[in-house]
Amino acid sequence: MAKLNPTIAPVDPVWDRIRREAEEAIAAEPLMGGLIHSGVLHHDSFARALSYRIALKLSSGEMSEQILREIADHAHASEPDLGAAARADLVAVFERDPACHRLMQPLLYFKGYQALQSYRLGHWLWQEGRRDLAYFVQMRVSEAFGVDIHPAARIGRGIMIDHAHSIVIGETAVVGDNVSMLHSVTLGGTGKEEEDRHPKIGNGVLIGAGAKVLGNIHIGHCSRIAAGSVVLSDVPPCKTVAGVPAKIVGEAGCDQPSVSMDHLLQAVPQA
Repeated sequence: MAKLNPTIAPVDPVWDRIRREAEEAIAAEPLMGGLIHSGVLHHDSFARALSYRIALKLSSGEMSEQILREIADHAHASEPDLGAAARADLVAVFERDPACHRLMQPLLYFKGYQALQSYRLGHWLWQEGRRDLAYFVQMRVSEAFGVDIHPAARIGRGIMIDHAHSIVIGETAVVGDNVSMLHSVTLGGTGKEEEDRHPKIGNGVLIGAGAKVLGNIHIGHCSRIAAGSVVLSDVPPCKTVAGVPAKIVGEAGCDQPSVSMDHLLQAVPQA
């Protein structure tokens, strides 16, 4: 069996497209050249560009950009799943957010995406036993982006956090794959208990703006939580819940609510 030529560069369609978009953006707006060169074109891979962006955003007088970048580079080199999850999240934003017209945008401009990738770095540190550094990343994500995700929380791939103001996700929360949530969502506890106390969100769930999901409850796959709802009990798969406290008001309306991003409740036929 012939060996692969080690000089052949790996194919990365996502990164190739981002670089093309970056060059087109500079041609259209030369004043953005410095930012786009430093954020995209200066780097030889998507992982390094992402590490640079995270380090730039999270650095402070307490922790330099250089140190944070070395930590992020090491994390991506040690755990390829970080890059795979970052690509899945990027594509999710591109496909679901009507305000996103280029793959480059979340990487450079969208704080929901940047906060989520920063959380992923903190989660890697947590799993490596580097708890204080993970807490530092959590603190800086909260200060820089207004998003507070405990580094122990478990979050799947293909996640879109739109607008991302005031997102809170607690320590024992679990979020499945292909979930979409809007601003001011809380996945929180209900008291001072210290064990498993946060929600478990299934795959394909859509969580509307301002929704609060509280306690160790399960939200079934492909369900919808209406904006402003307070969910205190389990939700079966493929249902829509709304209200305070939330109640089932109908079916989810489609196979993948998180992808369709349809937040409207269907009118209930009158008897």
